[in-house]
Amino acid sequence: MDNTATSPAPLKGTTLVFATIVLGLGSFMNILDMAIANVSVPTIAGDLGVSYTQGTWVITSYAVSEAIMLPMTGWLAQRFGQVRMFVIATLLFTIASLICGTSFSFPMLVTARILQGAVGASMIPLSQTLMTSIYPPSKRGLAMGLWSMTTILAPIAGPMTGGWLTENLSWHWVFLINLPIGLLVAGGAWVLLAGREST
Repeated sequence: MDNTATSPAPLKGTTLVFATIVLGLGSFMNILDMAIANVSVPTIAGDLGVSYTQGTWVITSYAVSEAIMLPMTGWLAQRFGQVRMFVIATLLFTIASLICGTSFSFPMLVTARILQGAVGASMIPLSQTLMTSIYPPSKRGLAMGLWSMTTILAPIAGPMTGGWLTENLSWHWVFLINLPIGLLVAGGAWVLLAGREST
């Protein structure tokens, strides 16, 4: 295998702006899902006929499965390519979100949350890696600053968004909100970054 290939050139202009937004949205959506369901647990538990304590599995199942799968990110990215893996993970995360949002039983919801955490585990590290790759070395500090904003804003926005959606629509929308975002992120990443594939 030839490891001497040069890295793709940094992006410029509007392409850089849109790629930054897409990658930032990807990590934002993933981190948001760690917190968005927190305030909806009592409603979910009541609607699906389980106790509040059982309802918290909606949160822990996601976090645990993501933590278990996270170490595999490097191996998967080497095997499938960073861009391809990010797009696949985002699409699978979106499908898992659809299953969460249409769940009609608690076991179905918890299973979907486990799947969501497992397939989405690589999204955050890959979005960070891809973000640094699209900026020139002199601007990578800026890239990391922009990316870090998603990790700060998402946990703040999560409970507020989850509370509003549960109160005004239903708890299902806590998960269904990912559908347009996930499709936008996956499609945008493929269009903007496919030519920068790492394998």
